[in-house]
Amino acid sequence: MRIWLAVSTAVALLCAAAPTIGQAEELDAISKAAADFHGGSADTGLLYQQCLLTTIRNDVSYAPDSTAYVITGDIGAMWLRDASAQVRPYLYFADDPDVRTLLKGVIAREANDLLVDPYANAFNRDYKVAEEKFELDSLSYPIWLAWTYWKQTGDTTPFTLTAKHAYESALGVMELERDHQLSHYTNRSLPNGGSGALVGYTGMIWTGFRPSDDPAEYGYNIADNMFAVVALSDLADLEANVWHDDAMRAQAIEVRDGVRTGINDYGIVYTDKYGYIYAYEVDGLGKSDLMDDANVPSLLSIPYLGYEPATSAVYQNTRRFVLSPDNPYYFTGAAASGVGSPHTPRGYVWPLALVMQGLTTTDATEVSTVVAELHNSDLGDHLLHESFDPNEPARYTRSNFGWPCSLFAELVLNRVMGYATLPVADLGGASPRVERAAAASH
Repeated sequence: MRIWLAVSTAVALLCAAAPTIGQAEELDAISKAAADFHGGSADTGLLYQQCLLTTIRNDVSYAPDSTAYVITGDIGAMWLRDASAQVRPYLYFADDPDVRTLLKGVIAREANDLLVDPYANAFNRDYKVAEEKFELDSLSYPIWLAWTYWKQTGDTTPFTLTAKHAYESALGVMELERDHQLSHYTNRSLPNGGSGALVGYTGMIWTGFRPSDDPAEYGYNIADNMFAVVALSDLADLEANVWHDDAMRAQAIEVRDGVRTGINDYGIVYTDKYGYIYAYEVDGLGKSDLMDDANVPSLLSIPYLGYEPATSAVYQNTRRFVLSPDNPYYFTGAAASGVGSPHTPRGYVWPLALVMQGLTTTDATEVSTVVAELHNSDLGDHLLHESFDPNEPARYTRSNFGWPCSLFAELVLNRVMGYATLPVADLGGASPRVERAAAASH
């Protein structure tokens, strides 16, 4: 098995000196898209316009190597997860050459970052690691973004040998971390000497940290592993149809299928009230954490990620649990009700989760309710915060946070303005065995 963990010579040279980076200019195609709002209220239009524009206006800069550096908003580092999500709505306008240049710059930058350190989640402008919290989703997001760009545009120019080696480096880490006992990764924030709580082998991929950047309680985050299944399917498609590498395609599929089997065998638990649902985390030794967190991947986001459709019985059971007081991080107030996170003050709701609720529902009324609740959190700058008190929205965390803004723009484009859903991999629906079990529980 080939595992690409070495840093390429080109990336090593990039790390030798900090590149000069220039602020990006607002793109005409994005400005026109912001002005072209239709189908909703004027308040929704104002929120959509600012949310769509904030990343390109405030967070993107270009380096001499033609890569694009994307900060999170009020934090100057580039998170692989956040950056991928922040530029995702711009895929709708990728027929414009300037938008393509931006997207290709992000894809190239993230490939370089993966080659510097595939265990890191955030990087500085000079390609130095800003934070080495191993979050499985940080390996999946760059592949997902690149594959979606290809399917949306047909353009294969981003898929250089550097990108191939970067994604295969991610694959190598995923394969290794299926048996965490073989790994040398540690982080001082984790128990057990930095290697994390004990886990049993499940076929799934171990992660040290959640998408919230918080330490995982148990080593196997189910939503993260679902997202890895999607990313591995995307990688297999790229290997087969762009790079024509059948051996690497087979390796990606082998890991993907093993992870999915692990999810089915260990990630589903029975509850008297909801029937079979997905756990948030498990340890492979019998322990499970029944909750959901606002950060994506989340259990709420399963159909958005493309793992299985919203009509899946186990997903529907899980969704009812997540959007109920039985989820210890579901909070209700006068202005909004939604999922929060242990990352922020208890009782605070995250706009990120409210938007995801809208993106994964099949009920137009629920979309309208979510949009109204997001309006309730708008304090006049027409941007979304990290989290807010649902009884007093003026109490909030992080006023400048690009990720929920971009996700809201995608919600409006898709569910209000009628743009087609962006491409997702075809995984063949939910596992028949899982669906039969879910049906039998009622």
